[in-house]
Amino acid sequence: MITADNKIWFVTGISSGLGKALAQSIMNKGDVLLGTFRTPSEVNDFNQKHQGKGKAYLLDLGKANDIEGVVNQVIAENERIDVLVNNAGTGFIGAVEEASMEEVRQVFEINLFGTLRLTQAILPHMRKQNKGHIIQISSHGGIKAFAGFGIYNASKFALEGFSEALAQEVAPLGINVSIVEPGPFRTNFAGTKLAEAQTEISDYAQTAGAFRTMLKSVDGKQEGDPVKAAQAIINLAYSEQPSLRMPLGKTALKTIGMKLESVRNDLESHQKIAEEAVY
Repeated sequence: MITADNKIWFVTGISSGLGKALAQSIMNKGDVLLGTFRTPSEVNDFNQKHQGKGKAYLLDLGKANDIEGVVNQVIAENERIDVLVNNAGTGFIGAVEEASMEEVRQVFEINLFGTLRLTQAILPHMRKQNKGHIIQISSHGGIKAFAGFGIYNASKFALEGFSEALAQEVAPLGINVSIVEPGPFRTNFAGTKLAEAQTEISDYAQTAGAFRTMLKSVDGKQEGDPVKAAQAIINLAYSEQPSLRMPLGKTALKTIGMKLESVRNDLESHQKIAEEAVY
């Protein structure tokens, strides 16, 4: 039985990695998990194993026409959504010049457009409830870019941009928005799920190419624990005053700190020029 004390979570992409860990942690807590998979077999398997604790739905964020129907079904069956976690995403590695427009569109379709569509579809229901929490799973790469990761970085920069604006828009309506920025976690993000540019240009071997090699070499050795990250996200959802941003992992703290320092240095070095460029 659903009570006011149980949060109802809608989490995308729970087949593996952080999404899977979060789904299990939500069910362990006794909250209601509503999660998405991309294949019917995964949906059926989950629903058979977790009956009474959660329910899975079929959703491919790349298929725009499916999103509203799934959201309407979720609301009809569960009355409300307290927490939306936009976790589903895709990685992509390759120099900016190496990426084809089709490859770029595929990354943005999932990481930006699909996430935006789902957020827009759920917002009317949260506004009606006068409460809700939208948690966007971004990356430390949503603040700092890396050679060889530019297309992925761009998709996460865009996610963070609209989410920061959205947080200001919905705050008076009782809705919170948080951006989670994990560093490297021990998932298959850098393994089988990492898409690569089909074109390789030798001039980028020491920059994008080196990053490609490094990322593959750390697969399975990342510092981050998905189970601990999942608990941090649950704690964020239960916080009375959730923050706009939450980094996860030592590398994320270091990376974001370096970016902030770089921006501060640029501000200070151009302060006089900036102040003089006015009427």
